[in-house]
Amino acid sequence: MSELQKGIEYMQNHQFEEAAQSFNNYIEENPEDPVGFINFANLLVHLQEYDSAERFYNKALELEEKLPAAHYGLGNMYYEQEQYQQATKQFQDAMKQGLDDEDVYFMLGMSLLNQDMPKLALPYLQRASELSPEDIDIQFQYGLTLAYGNMIDEAYEQMNVVLTLDEEHSDAYYNKGVCLLYSEKPEEALVQFEKALAIQEEHLLAGNAKKQVEQLLQERDG
Repeated sequence: MSELQKGIEYMQNHQFEEAAQSFNNYIEENPEDPVGFINFANLLVHLQEYDSAERFYNKALELEEKLPAAHYGLGNMYYEQEQYQQATKQFQDAMKQGLDDEDVYFMLGMSLLNQDMPKLALPYLQRASELSPEDIDIQFQYGLTLAYGNMIDEAYEQMNVVLTLDEEHSDAYYNKGVCLLYSEKPEEALVQFEKALAIQEEHLLAGNAKKQVEQLLQERDG
């Protein structure tokens, strides 16, 4: 087993000091291989040592200009620090250089969403949802993005997709309720808020929405 493989295994087992030593050994033995620098950078991001991680990613890119994994790693690093504009550029660079999986589509979509650009985010989250139909978080975030983009009927249906994957997803019930309110169906919305609260008793958003709808119905029905 190479020092690189050892480092990856140590990292998976949360043995971070041992992982760092193995990655360092690999870099000393293979100073021209960018893969060692990328893996060490990934470890540093995990440890929230962002400045050092950035230097390692950039060193990898100095050794080889076309490295989608390095751009993806930099994107994650910036995303974790809520530097969404920089994250967006790195994920775009990773895609331009050939990275084509649900993770990069998802992270690019989320970076755009965090910059209040739901319509730009939407196609990337849609693609992520197509590539990973069983991933609950991806399916849910895609549904939220549809809602942010005022595609209310589509968002409602997407929350149903989430609930087929996890029937105890209280946030999906809450968001179904919000969609029904937008569609001026308060009685049906109330049912969804109650389902959310049955699963998560202290769901603050659902609790507040339930009170407001009950008050609305009481005033309406006099």
